[in-house]
Amino acid sequence: MTATERVVPPEGEHMTVRVVIAEDEAIIRLDLRETLEEAGYQVVADTGRGDEALSLVRDHRPDLVLLDIKMPGMDGLAVARELASERECAVLILTAFSQRDLIEEANNAGAMAYLVKPYQAEELIPAIEVALGRFAELRALEAANASLAGERRRMEDALETRKAVDRAKGMLMDQHHLREGEAFSFIQKTAMRTRQTMRDVADQVLEGKLSPGDG
Repeated sequence: MTATERVVPPEGEHMTVRVVIAEDEAIIRLDLRETLEEAGYQVVADTGRGDEALSLVRDHRPDLVLLDIKMPGMDGLAVARELASERECAVLILTAFSQRDLIEEANNAGAMAYLVKPYQAEELIPAIEVALGRFAELRALEAANASLAGERRRMEDALETRKAVDRAKGMLMDQHHLREGEAFSFIQKTAMRTRQTMRDVADQVLEGKLSPGDG
């Protein structure tokens, strides 16, 4: 990515998104800030240390944090796990590696999306949109399960529901050619219309008992 490559925000929709950048390489960190600000995001803070990233997120309450995996003080996966347990913000992992086990570890740590370095400018914004969208979905799932007793049970159920909904979304996208947002909307609206939980609706999709053409 070069300084001359510009990413144009779609009709200013990113203007209110606040971001913290945590990347130990100063040049990449500066490049990320420049790209994001050109695209209309507000970079509220940046750092090259993982432990500082955790403090900055707690201080600034951003919508998104970009985390490199290898950083001094605290690695990005450890930071992601802390933030996921607190539901602070969406997490996008930046990594120089694309091994499946590392990606799986990032997912388990609470990352909503990941981006492999070196990345292209046109890849960054879509990855951010995926992370923000999935975090919003997780929040919606938690709200749908708010009646469950106990905070721990509520969070665990929301994570299990998210996994089921993600699998159901994938099936709807593959079999019915829906976009990710359309698949999620179908599950969410069906749950509201039929007075079921989103987990129940997702399970019905996965069992082949429910599809967009039904009813």
